[in-house]
Amino acid sequence: MPVELQRGSLVMQGAPLWFDAKRRTSLAFVSHAHTDHIAPHECVIATRETLALMAHRLGPLKATLPLAYGEAAQVHGLRVELFPAGHVLGAAQVRVTRSDGHRVAYTGDLSLGEALTAARAEIVSCDTLLLEATFGHPRYRFPPQEQVYDQVARWSRNQLAAGVQPILLAYSLGKSQEAIRQLWARGLPVTAHPAIHAVAEVYEGLGVPVGARLFDGHFRPGEVGLFPPSRRGDLQGAGVPVATAVLTGWALEPWGARRSGADVAFPVSDHADFPSLVAYARATGAREVITVYGFAEDLAEGLRREGLFARAATEAVQMELPLLL
Repeated sequence: MPVELQRGSLVMQGAPLWFDAKRRTSLAFVSHAHTDHIAPHECVIATRETLALMAHRLGPLKATLPLAYGEAAQVHGLRVELFPAGHVLGAAQVRVTRSDGHRVAYTGDLSLGEALTAARAEIVSCDTLLLEATFGHPRYRFPPQEQVYDQVARWSRNQLAAGVQPILLAYSLGKSQEAIRQLWARGLPVTAHPAIHAVAEVYEGLGVPVGARLFDGHFRPGEVGLFPPSRRGDLQGAGVPVATAVLTGWALEPWGARRSGADVAFPVSDHADFPSLVAYARATGAREVITVYGFAEDLAEGLRREGLFARAATEAVQMELPLLL
C-alpha cells in the first residue's frame, strides 16, 4: 500500500485517506487541532476532543467520524484505530490496517512524557511507521519537564519578589493549558490572555480542569501572566514592569528567546526529543520507518545508525514502501 507526500501532506494510495492534510480534502485523519494540522475537510476522522477544538478554531465541521482511543472503524476497506499521542488534549496516532493485515501507523506530533492535560502516548505496534521529526536532530535532548517547570516557577517567584510582573509566552492550545496546571500545582495562580482562556474553556467543557483567570487588563498580586507569543503587544497599558519568558523546545537554540522577543526561554516542549523518537521507533517493531517533516533526514540517519531501516519522505520521492509489495 504505497503512501505519497502530495501538496505537503501524506495520503494513502488506493483510498482517499489523508493524514493531517494542510488543504481541504474529501477525508482526513487529523491528529490534533493545532492550526498547521487542520483544514476544513469534507470529513474528519479524529478524537472527540480534537473535533471540539477544531470546531472552536474553524467553526462547524461538515462531517466527522469521532473515534475514542482504542476504538476501530472500517473506512474504504481499511481498519482505522486511534491511540494517544501525548501532545495536547485529544492528540492521537492512527494505525491503518489493510485487508492482508499489514499495519501502517502515523504518529502526528508525539510526546512521550507525563502530562496533566493529555493522555500519555502509547507505543503503536506496526509494520510501517510514519514518524514526525520536529525535533529529530541529535542536538535536541530535553531535560525532564518536571525539572523545567520547577525552574519556570522559581523564575516567576523571583520576578514577583522583585516587583516585576512575570509573563510566560506559550502557544494558545495545549502548552498553555498544561503550563497553567503545572504552575497551579506549584502554588502559582495564572491569568490568561483571552485566546488562551477561550481554549481553556473548551478543555473545561470536555472534562479537563484548567483553572486560569481571564486577563482583564490588570494583574492581581502573585499572579503569573500567560500570553501567546503573537499577542505580547496586548501587554501595553498594563502599567507594571514586566519580564517575559517563552516556553518552547527551541529554547535549546541560542536564538530560542530572541525569536519570540522574550527575555529568557525555558525548554518546555510537547514534542518528543531525538532520543525519545529513536526509542519509540524501535519499540513499535516497525520493519520500515518513514520520517516526516522537521529534521526528517537527520532522524532517518540516526535511526539507520541504530540498525533500523529508515528514510525521510520528501516531495520529490514517492514512498513506494517496497516491504509492502
